[in-house]
Amino acid sequence: MNLGFLGAGLVMGIAAVGSAIGIAIASQAVIGAWKKCYISEKPVPMTLLAFGGAPLTQTFYGFILGLLFMRPAAEANPHLGSLYLGMGLAAGLAMAASAIAQGMAGAAGADATGETGQGFVNYMMLVGVCETVAIFAMVLSMISL
Repeated sequence: MNLGFLGAGLVMGIAAVGSAIGIAIASQAVIGAWKKCYISEKPVPMTLLAFGGAPLTQTFYGFILGLLFMRPAAEANPHLGSLYLGMGLAAGLAMAASAIAQGMAGAAGADATGETGQGFVNYMMLVGVCETVAIFAMVLSMISL
């Protein structure tokens, strides 16, 4: 068995689990912020969807790294399977942690924006900082291949 294929699959799977957790965290806050707006009869900011959906991108990063880069590398170099397995685990965990952190930052941003109607761009910048961890994990892994 080529362990590189396992690494290629794990990077996407682990990143996707992180995305699901991050989305769940942020979406609960988005729904709560919308509820507060409905109760107080304030306009409901649909921009809050961006907070709820932001952690989804880590799944794409896992797909790109795993299937478009790691799998071909594993096919070409089956003797490096252990290396690719380790890389897939490490990169997948970094992406998952990024997505979870992004969900937490998005939850706080959704709550604050929903309550005040202000600060969306400021909060989204911090969500983007969390995203950067996943991008670095993907790009640096690609370079290492």
